[in-house]
Amino acid sequence: MLNSMTGFGKAIGTYQGKKISVEIRSLNSKGMDMNVRMAPQYKEIEPEIRKIISDSLGRGKVDFNLNLDSIGDEKNTSINHDLAQSYYQDLKKLNDSLGTETDNYLSLILRMPDVYMTDQQGLTEDEKEWIFSLVEEALAGLNAFRRKEGVELEEEFVDRIRDIRDLLDQIPQFEQQRIDVIRERMKKGLEEISTGNYDPNRYEQEMIYYLEKLDITEEKMRLSNHLNYFMETMKSSGSGKKLGFISQEIGREVNTLGSKSNHADMQVVVIGMKDNLEKIKEQILNCL
Repeated sequence: MLNSMTGFGKAIGTYQGKKISVEIRSLNSKGMDMNVRMAPQYKEIEPEIRKIISDSLGRGKVDFNLNLDSIGDEKNTSINHDLAQSYYQDLKKLNDSLGTETDNYLSLILRMPDVYMTDQQGLTEDEKEWIFSLVEEALAGLNAFRRKEGVELEEEFVDRIRDIRDLLDQIPQFEQQRIDVIRERMKKGLEEISTGNYDPNRYEQEMIYYLEKLDITEEKMRLSNHLNYFMETMKSSGSGKKLGFISQEIGREVNTLGSKSNHADMQVVVIGMKDNLEKIKEQILNCL
């Protein structure tokens, strides 16, 4: 089954007066590209959180946010007066140099980093496990989102592969006509030679050479096998990269059919195949 690399998950909870929100977003990427932003109080568990996310999501461009939204009535939290004073002096100096008028420094200072201090020496094991459970909850929502989009991708791929197969089934109707056109063209050219004479045996040898050169039996067989393999591989989880490789092989066979077609109607069929294949390749970039 396919999963998209695009998703969003969120979890909110409270622990001993603290309100924590966890948000995780993911987009497509060739590997795991993770950006983590979290409240300073929880920086010590960042490595564990990174591992949980990596194990769950596999790959993708991931943005993780852990916010401490409120601290309730905790008694072990206070304001760092020295740092607040320093912020005040810097803000006032900047304000005076710019010549602006404002007295609302306090609201700005209280939003500055590390203004709040806590007497807590470290996170307890219970609080760590609670944070990890919030992360798992957000990941579960993100993965559900990914799976939902994956189902939609599967449906589109099935339709595109079916269209390519239908177009492949149209090719045999043009093959004999294509051979007849080549045969008549060569014969007419020989007959227009001033002598009007040619060696029929040599003519047949040349025809065999051209027919072998333009034969597409193997290309049709390989293309059909690649289409079957694509459909089988799509049923496996984490098959996005493999599907990308298979689509490249499909493209090679389609291109060879086009170069060997030598027939206007067959070229139209090949263009239809290429159009469907390009749409598949675009969507595969978002497959996990």
